[in-house]
Amino acid sequence: MSVFGKLFGAGGGKAGKGGPTPQEAIQRLRDTEEMLSKKQEFLEKKIEQELTAAKKHGTKNKRAALQALKRKKRYEKQLAQIDGTLSTIEFQREALENANTNTEVLKNMGYAAKAMKAAHDNMDIDKVDELMQDIADQQELAEEISTAISKPVGFGEEFDEDELMAELEELEQEELDKNLLEISGPETVPLPNVPSIALPSKPTKKKEEEDDDMKELETWAGSFN
Repeated sequence: MSVFGKLFGAGGGKAGKGGPTPQEAIQRLRDTEEMLSKKQEFLEKKIEQELTAAKKHGTKNKRAALQALKRKKRYEKQLAQIDGTLSTIEFQREALENANTNTEVLKNMGYAAKAMKAAHDNMDIDKVDELMQDIADQQELAEEISTAISKPVGFGEEFDEDELMAELEELEQEELDKNLLEISGPETVPLPNVPSIALPSKPTKKKEEEDDDMKELETWAGSFN
């Protein structure tokens, strides 16, 4: 018999056949607590009534007052007994509820253990290791394929990288030499065209003096006519 069967009485026994279930026992204890609580309320009212009667009779009717106080004492004694009984029943009920809770927890744990065992029955650790190794191999293969696909492909054309770099350097040097020649060479700036129309020359001072002398000579010669 399994440990859970021993705990829960599987396979028969007096407790399994005729004993009350924990839920039934807990319910009965609650019913008893309710009955005793009502009894407490009744006794408390009776105590109050007897105390009122004792005060009412007082010194006028000592015998009646004493009888009321005696009944009051009996009711108080019963009330104290009920208080103790309620404390015991409450403690027993709480212990039974805790035991019932533990029983349910252990049952559920037992069911879970059986379910886990059933789930593992169809599993072989060697097969699991093989499966995980296959998965790792497939992942490695997938990475290799991805790496191969991502590499640039020349489709059969292969070039010497050093030769290409040398040719590129020659082209850069030619461009640099060309730029240097353009910067250091003579600048050929076109000159403006010479105008075809002659510009009037400005008379000089000497020419003006000669003209004045000729006018004076002509005036003097005309004076003889």
